[in-house]
Amino acid sequence: LRHLSMASKTQVGFIGLGNMGNPMAKNLMKHGYPVIASDVFPESCKELRELGAQILDSPADVADKADRIVTMLPSSPNVIDVYTGPNGILKRVKKGSLLIDSSTIDPAVSKEMAVAAEKRGAVFMDAPVSGGVGAATSGKLTFMVGGPEEEFNAAKELLSCMGANVVYCGQVGTGQAAKICNNMLLAIGMIGTAETMNLGIRLGLDPKLLAKILNMSSGRCWSSDTYNPVPGVMEGVPSANNYQGGFGTTLMAKDLGLAQNTATNTKTPVPLGSLAHQIYRMMCARGYASKDFSSVFQFLREEEGQ
Repeated sequence: LRHLSMASKTQVGFIGLGNMGNPMAKNLMKHGYPVIASDVFPESCKELRELGAQILDSPADVADKADRIVTMLPSSPNVIDVYTGPNGILKRVKKGSLLIDSSTIDPAVSKEMAVAAEKRGAVFMDAPVSGGVGAATSGKLTFMVGGPEEEFNAAKELLSCMGANVVYCGQVGTGQAAKICNNMLLAIGMIGTAETMNLGIRLGLDPKLLAKILNMSSGRCWSSDTYNPVPGVMEGVPSANNYQGGFGTTLMAKDLGLAQNTATNTKTPVPLGSLAHQIYRMMCARGYASKDFSSVFQFLREEEGQ
């Protein structure tokens, strides 16, 4: 039986071998899937090639060889190009193929890709992730999946090699929606935590004591108890390491931009989400782009001129 299950592991295509895609593709290989990969930057493919993956020139070439493909790309225009461009997946996709996009993009684009894939007899699902590079490496990502429910188990088989949680969210685009909503709340909560900690410190409270009180009171949130933005309050978080690593300010600004777009398109008021977007955009312009998003604490201290 074991022999059979190994034999059933047919090739999986993987497009986009960046900070997230590279460790994700490696985990597929660790689980016995032969990987056929492609990336616009040839140097990104070097490590996987050395591990035995087959590297091809374009997404179309990958689609020619594999009928299950995972894509992990920076933004909506990249996704549109990789799927519908002149060398895109849909140029040569096989009927019945399963296409899983783990990029974080506008849900409207996911829906467009699903329609385009369907015309070619393929199934497209959105499966954005939370957990960042650390979780991608350890195979502990959370996948939020949108698409036809009857295809969910087929997607889950692959995604559970790369993640600890695979959650079905509903039709195409709902995976993106869940991710975008979570990150909007995360940003608002982080900014609130940073303001609160800063005010308390200015009022003479010890930051560790203040955090302890918040965390046993109704103001407690993930940013206060798991990811505190004040240096010295917690160990093993970016604030303890000059805001290096973690979830970059640029990425948070991008996700808040998506939240803003979706809110505008659905005529949904998001006053704090919009303000959070502008704060993170400002931080990107002021030298915080590559720092963790909890560096908003440092940014606030700088703003008040001290």
